[in-house]
Amino acid sequence: MTSSKPLRIAVIGTHSTGKTMLLKRIEMELRGHGLTVARTGRLGKRAAAAGLPKMQHHTALSTEWIIAQGILDETNAAAQGAEVVLIDRAALDAVAYFEAAMAFRAETPPRLERERLHTLASTQLPKYDLLFATVLDETVPVDTSYDYNAAFRRLVDDRVHRLLANDVVPHQRVTSDPDSQAHAVDVAVQRCLKGELV
Repeated sequence: MTSSKPLRIAVIGTHSTGKTMLLKRIEMELRGHGLTVARTGRLGKRAAAAGLPKMQHHTALSTEWIIAQGILDETNAAAQGAEVVLIDRAALDAVAYFEAAMAFRAETPPRLERERLHTLASTQLPKYDLLFATVLDETVPVDTSYDYNAAFRRLVDDRVHRLLANDVVPHQRVTSDPDSQAHAVDVAVQRCLKGELV
């Protein structure tokens, strides 16, 4: 498979819905087929390490940092010469978290600020060859070592799927069901093996 640009597969969704695990499974399958893979991720941890607020404390500044850093990571990964780039948290994910944080705090973001962040994140959407959106399933246990707020998780899940629906963004929903997960892995692998790179 040869191409001037790698195929980009991105995932979006609220925390602890299997995004990273899904990408790990896709990566293992692709590497098993001999494809070179680059991966992005850990934006939330890196934002926290930079002293930026996260989760329900997100601000416009932290959101912009995450979007900009994510774009840089995607660009760097694509420049590495890999055939496939796996993106853990598509840029629009940061907007969903920002909107959820504002709703959680009962604040209304200035319209122009929200539109600016949305526009910045939307610049990446045409670059994704596949976009997966995980769906929250509150019956699945979460890692209790993290301080999760259930109401905030629901708000993020709502904003993720609302943004995708409002913008009519082509994506595939991935539930916690093993068949749904396996289907997403199969779709990604088949797309890559067919060499459907642009």
